[in-house]
Amino acid sequence: MGFYGGRILPRILAATCGPKVTGGYRRQVCKGLAGEIVEIGFGSGLNVAYYPATVTRVAAVEPADVAWRLAEPRLRDCAVAVERAGLDGQDLPFEDYSFDAALSTWTLCTIPDQGRALRELRRVLRPGGALHFAEHGLAPDERVRRWQRRLNPVQQALVGGCRLTTPVAELLTGAGFTITELDVFYHPKAPKSVGAYSLGVAVSP
Repeated sequence: MGFYGGRILPRILAATCGPKVTGGYRRQVCKGLAGEIVEIGFGSGLNVAYYPATVTRVAAVEPADVAWRLAEPRLRDCAVAVERAGLDGQDLPFEDYSFDAALSTWTLCTIPDQGRALRELRRVLRPGGALHFAEHGLAPDERVRRWQRRLNPVQQALVGGCRLTTPVAELLTGAGFTITELDVFYHPKAPKSVGAYSLGVAVSP
């Protein structure tokens, strides 16, 4: 992961992706979660405040030790049992059909093999289990997509491999999920190249 990706970037993301910027979207995507949950890309625990009371346990997958330490104050105030249970979304250390639901927020963009990570989520979800997701990625407009392709190398270098051109819905269906809810839009206060958001729910058959 390196010094920048492991120690500096988690602090930047904790500051720039906080409640003022993403809180409303986090609340929306966490709505309806219930039972035992696996969350990939847990980061500094910015979703913790929005877990509904129906969530009973969270297995947090997070590679950066600094991010986990930044999450500690939020975890102390959390009524849900949260444990750090994995480091890599591409290789989840859980048995098949272990979880009722999954959560991913602004995570897929940085995973090297996104399809593999989604197939892993399908493997550990019980039949009918839902992945709640909020991601940024490929814009709906071709003009913006052209800018995303131009800026992508810079984005990847500065933001831990983050890609602007992730085709969120295509990846989900390609991994075997059925999308039941999807809202694609631009964040009103972000450049369109980085603010093309996809929020929704995808179910594992």
